[in-house]
Amino acid sequence: MVPVLGRYAGLLTVGLLGLVVFGPLAVFLPLWSAMTLGAAAALAGGLALTRIATLKARCEKLSGEVDLLSRRLLKVETAGAGAAAQPRPEAAEAALRAQIEELTVEFGLLSGIVRDLTTVLSAQDAEIAALKARPAEALRPQPEAVPGAALPDAAPAPALPRPQVSAAPPREDEALRPQAVPPDPQPAPNPAPSVPARPIPPRPIPPRPAAPPVDEAGLIGAFEGDGLEIHLQPVVTLPQRKVVAYEALARLRIGGPGVPPAEPEVFLPVLERFGRTTELDRRMLQRATIVARHLARRGSETLLTYSLSPLSLFEPGLLRELARTATDDPALAGLTIALPQASWRRLDAGQRGLLAPLRGRIGFSLDRPDDLRFDAAEFADRGIGQVKVPAEMLLRPRSDRGSLSDIAVEDIAPALTRAGIRLIATGVADEADVPDLIDLDVPFAQGTAFAAPRPVRSEVLAAPPVEQPVPPPEPTPERRPFRSVLRRAV
Repeated sequence: MVPVLGRYAGLLTVGLLGLVVFGPLAVFLPLWSAMTLGAAAALAGGLALTRIATLKARCEKLSGEVDLLSRRLLKVETAGAGAAAQPRPEAAEAALRAQIEELTVEFGLLSGIVRDLTTVLSAQDAEIAALKARPAEALRPQPEAVPGAALPDAAPAPALPRPQVSAAPPREDEALRPQAVPPDPQPAPNPAPSVPARPIPPRPIPPRPAAPPVDEAGLIGAFEGDGLEIHLQPVVTLPQRKVVAYEALARLRIGGPGVPPAEPEVFLPVLERFGRTTELDRRMLQRATIVARHLARRGSETLLTYSLSPLSLFEPGLLRELARTATDDPALAGLTIALPQASWRRLDAGQRGLLAPLRGRIGFSLDRPDDLRFDAAEFADRGIGQVKVPAEMLLRPRSDRGSLSDIAVEDIAPALTRAGIRLIATGVADEADVPDLIDLDVPFAQGTAFAAPRPVRSEVLAAPPVEQPVPPPEPTPERRPFRSVLRRAV
């Protein structure tokens, strides 16, 4: 009763007041009492109708919501019944994940191949344009010089149509020539211009010496044979010049023992055209692991860095093999692989997945930068432990806006150091640049000013490799032929 009375307390109070007021009024003034009672009843009826309309609108809205909810529940029940009728086993989910991962790797491989094809085509177009722009006389053998006295008194031959040659020579040049007997004996008012001397042709500017042609067949033969060598160049601290790391550099010995080996600028474009860069990285990584194990056995804490080719990121087998080797051999913790700045910026999901097992087992490095826009937090998030920048970019940065850093050049090294990243200035060839690098707080440097690359001793490379368990064979993906075709297309 208490809730009911509490709910209708207002109505009961109004009723009691009306009874107390209108009861005596009905006795003494019946007409006024009836009119007042009618007005009160009309007011109450209007309020009741208004409330009824409001409640009706609410009921209709609630009914629509209930209808919508019922339809959604019906859909959920139907979907649940279908899912219960067709259960998806765990094996199907694993197969679906494997297919998705395979498709992701293939998409990354295809996008990388397209980018590499674009780069190769642009390089070939540039070479063709350079060949077309080269003057024709640079490609022909130069004729031997003939003395002026033995030449006939005829006009110069139009073999080289140059505007300055076909024009009349200056009078000063004619005055300097020795006078010859004129063919016409008639006198002339001015004998100097009438001398039919042969004009002195201008001395041609010698063409720029072209690079000697590369014997591609001999280069490939040396690569397939025993011509590949590994050289080490030390990385030193500044200003103490203490050796703390080495960089493994590939050299290819094409000639005999007395011929210096070819540098990557000579043989790397040829290997890229023949699609052999991945094989180069695989063979160099095998030798770098041997050197890293040798340094670990000696108790040395020096690191060893090798720069991978960007095309090796599109070969999953190479990175997986390196991950298995690093997992089985803790001595490879001193090995670091370096990738160009452009490759770090264009990593896709598949390539990140291939690099993830290597993180923590070997080091990551960034080299071959295009600009000085470095994000230390992003580098640390990706596991990059060192950044190698040419000394020319640090000491004489370019003035274009795209290559400048967001911070001052002298603040780059402290910013990277705070994030635990080492900055190494490479290509230091002049001793005069060392004090400038020290002023920029660059902690490490590398170049011929400190030491030139030297080959690794044969007894180090001939050391027996560490016995490792044979890795289980990888399951052959269904689209392996398609992937191999794409790789051969590069």
